[in-house]
Amino acid sequence: MPSIKPDPSAAALASAQQTLQLEAQAIIELKSRIGSDFVSAVTLMLACTGRVVVCGLGKTGHIARKIAATLASTGTPSFFLHAAEAVHGDIGMVGDQDLLVALSYSGTGQELLTILPAAHRMGVKVIAMTGNPLSELARLADVHLDVSVTQEACPLNLAPTSSTTAALAMGDALAVACLQARGFGPDDFARSHPGGALGRRLLTRVVDIMRQGGALPTVHENATIFEALEEISRKGMGMTAVLDTQGRACGIFTDGDLRRLIEREGDVRGLSIAQGMTRNPRHIQPDALAVDAAVIMDSHRLNQMLVADATGKLVGALHMHDLMAAKVV
Repeated sequence: MPSIKPDPSAAALASAQQTLQLEAQAIIELKSRIGSDFVSAVTLMLACTGRVVVCGLGKTGHIARKIAATLASTGTPSFFLHAAEAVHGDIGMVGDQDLLVALSYSGTGQELLTILPAAHRMGVKVIAMTGNPLSELARLADVHLDVSVTQEACPLNLAPTSSTTAALAMGDALAVACLQARGFGPDDFARSHPGGALGRRLLTRVVDIMRQGGALPTVHENATIFEALEEISRKGMGMTAVLDTQGRACGIFTDGDLRRLIEREGDVRGLSIAQGMTRNPRHIQPDALAVDAAVIMDSHRLNQMLVADATGKLVGALHMHDLMAAKVV
C-alpha cells in the first residue's frame, strides 16, 4: 500500500496551537509569583529620580529594549543598555540617580555580572529578572523577579520562546503598575506620542488648524447677497461669516442657506445678507481641542463652524475638511 504523507498544514496548525498554549501557560504561572518582590521593584522605579536603565544581551536583550521603550512611553524615563557594550565603556551612561534592571534568564551572564559591581559602587539599585532565583545575578540584585518557565515553546526546549514571553509580560506588568501609580492619563500618553493618532486627537487645538486672516470669509451685516456670494467663491469654504460693527459674528451664510433662500424668495439679487443668513451661529473658542469641534460639527451636521474668542470676536473658522486633513477625524 502507498504510504500516507502527513498533512503539512495540520502539522503547522498543531505546532502553532502548542506554542501559544505553552507561552500562555508561562504568563499565567507568573501571576502566582507576583508578591512583595514585585512591589519592591515598583517602589524602586517610582522612587528613581534618574532613569531606569534596562540591560540585557541576545534574545533577552531584545526584550529589555522593548521594556525600556514601554516604560519611557508610559511615564517612567528609561533607556536600553546593551550588556556587551556596557562592559566596554557604555556603563558610563549610567548615573548615580539611575536604577538598573538586568535581564538574564540563566542569571549567569558574565557581561551583566561584570557591570553589577560598577553599579553598586555608584549606589545604583539593581532589579534582576531571571529564571533562576539561586543564580549569582539574583543573589547580587537588590530585588529579584522570578520569570522562570516550565518549558520553552521550542520543541528542543532550547530557543528562548516561553521565557522571553514571560519576561516581556513581567516588564509590561511593571510599566502598567508604575503608570497607574503615577496617575499617567491619556493627555500624558499623547504628549509621549505626538505623531500618533491619539496624540493628534488630544494635542491638536482649534487654533492650530482653523482658517484665519485673509483665508477667513467675512462680510458685514449690511452686505448684499451678491457680495456674500463673491466672498464665498473667493475663500472656498462654502460659507461666509457675517459680522456686526464690533467684529462679532451675528450670522453665517452657507451654500445651504442660499438654496433655502432661493426656494423661499426666488429672485435673491436684491436681498441683503441679513435676510438670508442663519443668526446666532454655533461657534467654538480657539483653545478648544479640535476633536471637540469635530464632535459638535458631527452631532449638528455642520460642515463649517466659526471660531470666536472669549469676547465673542470672530478669529477663525473651521471646515470639516480641515479636521480630516489634520487627521483628527
